[in-house]
Amino acid sequence: MRPLLRLIALLCLCLGYALPAQAAVTITFWSHELGNSFPHAFFTLRGVPDAGGAPVDANYGFTAKSVSPALLMGPVSGMLDIAKPTYINGSDAQFSVVMTDAQYTQVLKLVDAWSEGKPDSVYRLGDHNCAHFVKEAARIVGLSGLDQPKLMKKPRSYLKAVGAANVGRVIPVGLHGKEYLAGLSPIVPSATTGAVIATSSSPIPSYPRSTVPPAQSAALPR
Repeated sequence: MRPLLRLIALLCLCLGYALPAQAAVTITFWSHELGNSFPHAFFTLRGVPDAGGAPVDANYGFTAKSVSPALLMGPVSGMLDIAKPTYINGSDAQFSVVMTDAQYTQVLKLVDAWSEGKPDSVYRLGDHNCAHFVKEAARIVGLSGLDQPKLMKKPRSYLKAVGAANVGRVIPVGLHGKEYLAGLSPIVPSATTGAVIATSSSPIPSYPRSTVPPAQSAALPR
């Protein structure tokens, strides 16, 4: 049944139709290219858990606490990077995954583990940067093809490679931030269940959520 639903969703995407939104949290992976800042990768969380609760509309990235030549010398202090709306508008949404509640919980644990002052908050340009942060989120939601050593300093190329390795498991987006966000409607209460759901006028369909068992956030050598 799920393969059939995915096929229907893909047909709707081609025809420009929108399917009804699901009451679940969707993670969308983004890249930002050179401009007035360094290349960057981050993700947004939007929707509401199936179990109910407050609506979710947040974003998280990981970066060095300060930009200096010390970045080239070794480990420096890192921190979560919460992007401002103007920054997201100037970024590119690459692909999305509709999460289970268990996966959403694990992503929140990942965010906490990489928060400032925690053991994983150390930033290393070569092996613990923003691309490695989104890599761990992608691992939690069950994606494959995540090991791309030559692309870990190239956020856009990395995410495009991951998206290409997971055709049929991700919702392809490929839109500039301003265009993508303009197609999203507010997260509003459901009149029938009282739950909060995300509605969208965007032609991007709602896919069946990930069926891959939620992965534990791997504690990599850092």
